[in-house]
Amino acid sequence: MRRISLAFAACLAVATPVVAADDVAAVIRELGLKEAQAPLRSAKGWKAPKKIVAVVDDDEMTASLQAVAPGVKVVGVRTPQQAMAELKDADGYVGPCAIEVIKAGHQLRWIHSVVAGVERCADDPAIRSGKILLTNQQRVAGGVMAEHVIAMMLAMTRQLPVYVRDQEREAFNAGIRSQPPLFEVDGRTMLIVGLGGIGMEVAKRAHALGMKVIATRNSGTGGPDYVSYVGKADELGKLVADADVIVDALPLTADTRNVFNADIFGKAKTGAFFINVGRGGTVDHEALATALNSGKLSGAGLDVTTPEPLPKGHPLWKAKNILITPHVSSNSDKRDQRAWTINRENLRRYAAGEKMLSVVQPERGY
Repeated sequence: MRRISLAFAACLAVATPVVAADDVAAVIRELGLKEAQAPLRSAKGWKAPKKIVAVVDDDEMTASLQAVAPGVKVVGVRTPQQAMAELKDADGYVGPCAIEVIKAGHQLRWIHSVVAGVERCADDPAIRSGKILLTNQQRVAGGVMAEHVIAMMLAMTRQLPVYVRDQEREAFNAGIRSQPPLFEVDGRTMLIVGLGGIGMEVAKRAHALGMKVIATRNSGTGGPDYVSYVGKADELGKLVADADVIVDALPLTADTRNVFNADIFGKAKTGAFFINVGRGGTVDHEALATALNSGKLSGAGLDVTTPEPLPKGHPLWKAKNILITPHVSSNSDKRDQRAWTINRENLRRYAAGEKMLSVVQPERGY
């Protein structure tokens, strides 16, 4: 059996499992989470669950989950691999979502993914048919990921990596003009591709810096006041020509795979910066390296790649003006508490047959 990615296992919540009802409501409001339209118990054939398996860090977390699900057996395990032996008679599962989980859980009716990305399981027939309800951690890390985008943008536009390398050499090169030159973001245009939970948070921060924000999204062309234009996905080729900074916040679906390719990079404004905190598979990395090395793009910031980690010798490691972080944009001192709160609240709601939070739409893949 193929092992579930360690990158997924590393995203489990580790916060102290004590959450008051007021805190739950506050987190839901803060993140703008959506409830399902109807409670689960109103669905035809609904049955209260008897067993839920959860990947947790310790017995205290298991006890905390058990406390909100009276009448349900909550089985806590330490790894997704350990969960496999418990899933055969389980009704629900909280942990990294993968095809292996679905195959092992013959009776599963609910999976709560402990991360936002669900491309490893959303296409499974059991989920696409609605046999298994899939929820996830959408919006939980949107704010901190937006901060990561802004940090990458400012680092590149101010050429901070160049000066860090000079500092390591004890070189004070104030008189050397950087290439590309330093420039101000005030008045520049940022294009956010994928105006979802992460994209909205990026837009707020870019607007606050005086940037004009334009975006694309699949769910419609409406947007907040701080986004001056929202286009559909098929307008990407036109909009990249106007952008000084391009932010990829897309999920990975059949429609978004390699959407940033040689054609799109060729249409981009010469000198633009590219930042990806969405999914590595949305970018043709060979085309990106070519755009960087040719000077078409002034720089790129990548928190996600395909594969992960990038192997030694990959052309992106030595591409011009690139900043690579190891899929850490969602990490923060506050994220784990939010994630735990949603994990626990959705388990409580599922056990009680209530309206679920953050239901994934399988046809969209997010």
